[in-house]
Amino acid sequence: MYAADAGRGFDKVGLTGLQLGHDGLTGEFKSFCERWEWGVRALIDEGSGFAMKTGLAAGTYYDTENYVVGTFKDVANAAIGNPDASEEDVEKMGWEDIFKSSPYDGNVDYSKKSFDDAWANSKQGWDDDARDFMDSPAAKTMGIRPSGMSDADYHKLLDKAFGPPPRNAPRPPGSRAVSADGPG
Repeated sequence: MYAADAGRGFDKVGLTGLQLGHDGLTGEFKSFCERWEWGVRALIDEGSGFAMKTGLAAGTYYDTENYVVGTFKDVANAAIGNPDASEEDVEKMGWEDIFKSSPYDGNVDYSKKSFDDAWANSKQGWDDDARDFMDSPAAKTMGIRPSGMSDADYHKLLDKAFGPPPRNAPRPPGSRAVSADGPG
C-alpha cells in the first residue's frame, strides 16, 4: 500500500521560509500539512469501514451486475431464444440479438424437411438411449438381456432393433464397428 492510499505523506510536503516568502509561515504550513494528513486519513478509514460494513466495492458491484444481467439473458434465451446457444454465447449477445434468435422473429423453418430432420434426430436419440440401457449392467440385472447369448450376437440383435450405435460409442470386441462411411 502506498502512503497516499492511506492518507499519509502530507508531512513530506515542506517548503522553506524562502519558498513561502516568510520564515514564520514554514512552521504553520508544516502544522497544517500534519493536521490535513490526519483528516484525510480519518476520512479514508471511515470510507473503508463503511465499504466493509456494507460489502460495497466497485469491483464487487460490477461483477454482481454482470452476473445478474447474464443470468437474465440466459433466462430470456431459455424462454424465447436459440436453444442451441451456450451460456457464454448468450451472455455476449445483446438483448436484441437474443430476441432475433427466437422462433418469434419470423425466421423459422416449418418445412416438411425440417420436421422430418427433427423427427429423425429425435428418433435417433431415443434409439441411442434404448441401446445404451439395453447394453447396461441394469438390463442384465433385471433379466432383460437374454442369457447364453454371445456379446457379438447380442449387439447384432441391438443393431437390428435400434440401428447402429452412435459413432463415438465404445463397442465390445467381436462386434461390428461403425465408421464415418457407415457400418463395416
